[in-house]
Amino acid sequence: MNILVTGGAGYIGSHTVKELSAKGYCPITYDNLSEGHREAVFGGEFVEADLSNEVKLRETFQKYHIDAVMHFAASCLVGVSLEKPKKYYHNNVVVGLNLLKVMLEYKIKLFIFSSTAAVYGEPKELPISEEHPLLPVNPYGRTKEIFESILAEYDRAYDLKYISLRYFNAAGADPEGKIGEDHNPETHLIPLVLKQALSYEQEIQSNSINPLMIFGTDYPTPDGTCIRDYIHVTDLAHAHILALEVLNKKMESQVFNLGNGNGYSVREVIEVAKKVTGKKIPAIEVKRRPGDPAILVASSEKIKRELGWKPKFPELEKIIEGAWMWHKKNPDGFCEKRS
Repeated sequence: MNILVTGGAGYIGSHTVKELSAKGYCPITYDNLSEGHREAVFGGEFVEADLSNEVKLRETFQKYHIDAVMHFAASCLVGVSLEKPKKYYHNNVVVGLNLLKVMLEYKIKLFIFSSTAAVYGEPKELPISEEHPLLPVNPYGRTKEIFESILAEYDRAYDLKYISLRYFNAAGADPEGKIGEDHNPETHLIPLVLKQALSYEQEIQSNSINPLMIFGTDYPTPDGTCIRDYIHVTDLAHAHILALEVLNKKMESQVFNLGNGNGYSVREVIEVAKKVTGKKIPAIEVKRRPGDPAILVASSEKIKRELGWKPKFPELEKIIEGAWMWHKKNPDGFCEKRS
C-alpha cells in the first residue's frame, strides 16, 4: 500500500514513516518543513509542499496512487494556540478540509488521524476513557475536536472510514537511534530536561545557568506539579500501523486513546532524568501556563481489547534512556544533513 503521511518529517510522523517502511509499506511523506526535518525521513518518497496547495496535492495523489492517508500535519502547542488561535484554526481545520477534499476526488476512503487528549479538557474522571465528555480548554484541543466531528460527518455522508487516535505525551526516540525529538523552540518536558542535563556543565563554566522552568506547583496533585501520561513514540507509530491494518479490513470508524495508563508529575520526570543521565538538572518554579489541565492519564483498554495493541516501552525510565542516547549523539538536533 502507498500511504500518504502528512507531516511525516515531524517527530511522530517520521517515526511512523520509518516503521511503515520496515513493515513493507511505501510511505509518501508530504511536509512543508516548517517544523519537520527532511533528514528525519527514512524510507519511501518525499514531497515538500503545503497542504493548502491543491495542485501539488492532486499531483501527489495521481503520481503515487495513494491508498490511504495518515494525517500528522498540524500545529500542536497549547500555549501558542491561546496566543494565535487563527493559525490553529487554519492549520488544523481549514487545511485539513483541503486534504479531505482531494482525498474524496481520488476516492481514497481510509484515514488515520493524529488527535490528542486535549479534546477532553479537565478530566471528570481518571483514567480518561473514550466515553469522557469532550470539553477542550484551549484552541488546540478544540480544533482537534472539530476535525473529529468533521470526520464523523464525512463518514456518514461519503463513507470515508477513519480511526482517530487520541494520544497523550509522546516521548522517547527510535530504538535504533536514527531519529529523535527536535523542535524549535522546544516545549516538551522530557527533551527540555535532557537538554538541561547536557548544557549544565557548560553553563557552570560560563557562569550563565538557565534553569528548567516548572510551570505551576499548586495543582491538586501529590507534589503540586502537572501529571501526564508518557507514551513511547515508537509505540505510537505501531498503533497507527495497526489502526491502518484493521481499517483496511473494513472495520468501522473508531476513536481510540493511546497512553500507558500511568501518570508522572513534572518533578518525577526530572528525578528519573537525573537518575538516567547522572547529571544535575537545576529548575525553578514559575506560575502556571493557561490551558494546562492538572492531570491527564489515559485508559487504553479499548485499543488493547479491540485491536490487540500493547506498548513495548511502557516504563518512563526506558523512554528517557532512549531519548537521552539520541540527544547525547545529536546535541544540536538535526543540524547535519544526511548524505
